[in-house]
Amino acid sequence: MRQTPAQRHQQRKLSSQANGAAEPGSELQGSAYELMQAQLAEHRRSLKLIQSVERKIEAKRLFLPVYDAWVDGALASGTGGHDLVLTTVMVWHIDAGNYRRALDIATYAIAHKLPLPDQYDRNLGTVLIDEIGAAALAGKIPLAEALDILPDVLWMTEGLDAPDQARAKLHKAMGWALIGKTGPADIDYEAVLRPAARDALEHLQRALLLWDQVGCKKDIERLERRLKKPDEPSVPIPLPDPGTPAAQAATEGHQPDVKA
Repeated sequence: MRQTPAQRHQQRKLSSQANGAAEPGSELQGSAYELMQAQLAEHRRSLKLIQSVERKIEAKRLFLPVYDAWVDGALASGTGGHDLVLTTVMVWHIDAGNYRRALDIATYAIAHKLPLPDQYDRNLGTVLIDEIGAAALAGKIPLAEALDILPDVLWMTEGLDAPDQARAKLHKAMGWALIGKTGPADIDYEAVLRPAARDALEHLQRALLLWDQVGCKKDIERLERRLKKPDEPSVPIPLPDPGTPAAQAATEGHQPDVKA
């Protein structure tokens, strides 16, 4: 599976040429693209022989480096031609948990309105919203990474058509991430900082509005209770009376060293 630097350079060059020469809205042409499709077809056949979902994901992680240079060439030089290798690899990166790489590809795909291959029964926006939102809710994305990528998914898919249920799960995932909730386990809502609680409440209320079965009513109730409680007032440290011996001693102990 490992490619030499020369092979990667050649593949990126061929991808740049194929994607750069493509007419926007039409599928790529040429022998280089056909070779990549043949490679993809071979990998798909291997995946069909695997029954375990976990092992399929492991296999995709092994296959994906083969396409890295092709992806880099497409993103650098593409003019919007329909590259079904590129969009398939994007979905595989989501499956493999490589979310930032997937979003890099998705940014290009959304900008050029690229379709997904026929075997996917959802459009590009729905796949991004559904798969990444579900992974975050299941605790499969570390909290720091979820806080990094979920706002990007929300922003980049805002104008795309997708089922309300999928978008509701994405808003729920964002709300959970803001309060440090990475799965179904409960958290200490009283410890949530007020700004995070406000932002999370907005996302969870949006999720519930989109789909009343999204499952965040208790989170909303607890956050509303949290926001009704005033923050603990800070207690000022009492200063000694200037006239007391303690204050005078403190002042004398910090006299500046002034020399004539």
